[in-house]
Amino acid sequence: MDNRTIQTKIGKDVIDSITLSMYEDPRIVYREYIQNSADQIDIAVENGILEDYENGIIEILIDKNNRSVSIEDNATGIESSKVENVLKNIAQSSKKRDKNKGFRGIGRLGGIAYCDKLVFETSFKGEKVKSILTWDSLKLKQIINDRSKNEEATEVIDLVTNVDIVDENENAHYFKVTLRGVNNESLLSVEDVREYLSMVAPVQYQRHFIFKDLIYEQLKNENITIDEYNIFINNDKLEKVYTTSIYEGIGHEKKKIDQITELKFFPVRDIQGDLLAYGWYGISNFEKQIPPVNIARGIRLRKGNIQIGTNDTLIKFFKEQRGNNYFFGEIFILDKELIPNARRDYFVENESLKKFEIELTKVIKEPLHKLYYFASNVRSASKKIEQLNSFKDEFEKKSNQIGFSNKEEKEKYVEKFEQLKEKAIQGEKELKRLQERIGNELDPKNKIFENIVVVDTVVDNIKIESEENKDKKVKYSTDDLSKLKRDERKLMSKVFGVIDIVLTPDLAENLKEKIKTEFR
Repeated sequence: MDNRTIQTKIGKDVIDSITLSMYEDPRIVYREYIQNSADQIDIAVENGILEDYENGIIEILIDKNNRSVSIEDNATGIESSKVENVLKNIAQSSKKRDKNKGFRGIGRLGGIAYCDKLVFETSFKGEKVKSILTWDSLKLKQIINDRSKNEEATEVIDLVTNVDIVDENENAHYFKVTLRGVNNESLLSVEDVREYLSMVAPVQYQRHFIFKDLIYEQLKNENITIDEYNIFINNDKLEKVYTTSIYEGIGHEKKKIDQITELKFFPVRDIQGDLLAYGWYGISNFEKQIPPVNIARGIRLRKGNIQIGTNDTLIKFFKEQRGNNYFFGEIFILDKELIPNARRDYFVENESLKKFEIELTKVIKEPLHKLYYFASNVRSASKKIEQLNSFKDEFEKKSNQIGFSNKEEKEKYVEKFEQLKEKAIQGEKELKRLQERIGNELDPKNKIFENIVVVDTVVDNIKIESEENKDKKVKYSTDDLSKLKRDERKLMSKVFGVIDIVLTPDLAENLKEKIKTEFR
């Protein structure tokens, strides 16, 4: 016998939890509406409403002057008889967890937190009407903030929503959501929204990314298809902003510091050999961590080609936290049991996730750590040889053109050259050891080594003229002081020596040159 006497109620605060307090970054609402539109485009293609995916369009219009935002698709629309059931009911989506991108039935309400009114307009092909359902966001916030009353969630929803039916062309099919009276500036910034969606939304790689065809070809060879849709922001097509060049600085000070030279592709399989995910990352010289100005930095997780979390989500899989910021890359989730959580910042905890994390750690932790450390070691060893070559040029310029201040300065140069040569010999040996660690031509370390090691000289053959021709007369700075007598030149040589000690090399050379100009 059932002895319960109290009827279960769901309070109004649940609406706050899934709308007003759901997301940290307001721009996430764009992602929510895009994934809903993408699901409906899938259905529209399956049902023949759209001929193919190229005909599907998701259009975002941002009107900052009128503080309005709209997201519209030309997919299935919603039948008028189902509008209230679909757009008023919460967490009662009929979508499939293992197939659809959005399936919980809460994302469509995300915009409520950031506007005065949230308006849904939709028409279903074959119906001569358009349904308009409006959520009064201001009224909703007032009711939730009124702590003197304890309304139920369903009661509140009925109080803040309104449905209108108007005439429409029977061939029309679309769904449009409009945020009126937007109260968040980032939602109204075309630049901010484009930057965010360029890495989050399921779109094509930008046309100038030279590796895009290679990615498509590799995925095709693996029988993997990634979802891509035509998305426009204020009539400009949205694309993923991957680049081959790596920059630092901003504005006029922006400069190229590195470059992606090839891609490494990798599967993530479980112990049975089943494919859980497939990914790629870029190989560069790994000069330094990729600066934040490069929007695409980091290896990104994608499910249905929509980003999961942020560029930092995979940090925990790296040996060092900074490791993720040495790479551009993507991991496409293929296992149906890897299900995004409600916030879409990671996955639902289950056995599939545990398996995935174990295998992903194997792919990322040690292999990628070894790559950028290998690059660092190659660069360090190669630099020792480059420094010797550079100093050799400086010595010869001093010996043949500028002249040494005195014998002491010349002896210091010779001593420094010998020290640098000793280090260069060590660097040469280290490069040979590092080269022996390269497995084969397909090993990413091979490309790194080729890109960094530009010095092709045997260190033992790098010599200065004083070693090769000891009888050659050495030039001194005072040799050009034709106006001075021999004793005066000797004195000036001592003065030059003091200048070398007191001033930095650049300042010392400038001052000595000024003095030489006076006494030539």
